[in-house]
Amino acid sequence: MSIASALGLTSSKKVRYAFVALGDITQEAMLPGVKHTGNSEIVAFVTGDPEKARGVGAQYGVTDTYGYEEFDALLASGTIDAIYLATPNWRHAEFAVPALKAGIHVLVEKPLEISAEKSKEIISAQTASGAKLMVAYRLHFEPCTLATIDLIRSGRLGDLLTFSSTFTQMVSPENHRATSGIEAGPIFDMGPYPINAARTIFGDEPTEVVSAVGIRHPEAGLGDFDDTVAVTLRFPQNRIAQFVLSYYGNTLDSYSVVGTKGSVEVNPAYMYGKPLEHTVTIGEDKSHASFKNTDHFGGELKYFSDCILHDREPEPDGEEGLADLRVIEGIVRALQTGTSQTLEPFTRTKRIDTKAQEQTLPAQKAPELVNTSNPGKGKDKVPLN
Repeated sequence: MSIASALGLTSSKKVRYAFVALGDITQEAMLPGVKHTGNSEIVAFVTGDPEKARGVGAQYGVTDTYGYEEFDALLASGTIDAIYLATPNWRHAEFAVPALKAGIHVLVEKPLEISAEKSKEIISAQTASGAKLMVAYRLHFEPCTLATIDLIRSGRLGDLLTFSSTFTQMVSPENHRATSGIEAGPIFDMGPYPINAARTIFGDEPTEVVSAVGIRHPEAGLGDFDDTVAVTLRFPQNRIAQFVLSYYGNTLDSYSVVGTKGSVEVNPAYMYGKPLEHTVTIGEDKSHASFKNTDHFGGELKYFSDCILHDREPEPDGEEGLADLRVIEGIVRALQTGTSQTLEPFTRTKRIDTKAQEQTLPAQKAPELVNTSNPGKGKDKVPLN
């Protein structure tokens, strides 16, 4: 019997979610999108802040709240089918593993964890239980991203040569990301975007971190980590990916792919709350397309709930999260040693299905936030996850 059948879930029912951690990404982006999924509902919160629980609960009519220390009681309550997990990166396994062991499905924010070892622990729990596990790569469902992937796969750009990306934003020194070390810094928080994009574009896994250079700007007022990092990755077939990440720069999120017959630039490429766009050049012919501004978070939640209800395995699964952590760990080693790092062989068994995964739910307005704030500094308030 499938997990969905065991829980009594059918296509006419909604998946009951508990939202673990009520920080900015949960309040600003995920919770507003639940209502229009049609297949998901909010039944409980897990937070260490009672005032936050009351305020957010009033917005969504939720009164069932648990402290982090009461998580086991929530899992045993019989009131939930799944959790959305948005704790700090280094606390993902702490909640994902017991949830999966209890047969509760898990949608976890990226990165999957802060190490390949912890990621494998989560994946092992999922494999043993049969519950669904999905890493929240929201762009795997976004129209511009999927159209760009289709373009790449069509061969119109010829043989691919390079991937280059810039992802920068001004993070406030008051935000928790500024004071929690490298695991909350740009490599772990922003790095999954260009890493995941490059892996998807090339349809392959990098073999080497050629170089990683970190810079610390004292005037940024951030913590004990490199606020700006430049990385070069080597891929099979003589392909190169390069990207720059920064918590101390004016907002820019873009990537470009160059082939022997053409190129494509995606700008904006990673953010939510605005239309993503791409410009395609084939020879001398250039075209531009702006795609619908969709609800990235409601879309990924709708997809995950569909997987639960119809007993399908989600695409951005634990293996996808592990694939990126493998690269992130190589980048950290390259920064620490100042030398290139060979990556152990890795094979991804599943890739994005652009036709089956596209979601087009309309964008939602962010509500008033309770005891949390956007990580952006001043007027430059921008989303990270």
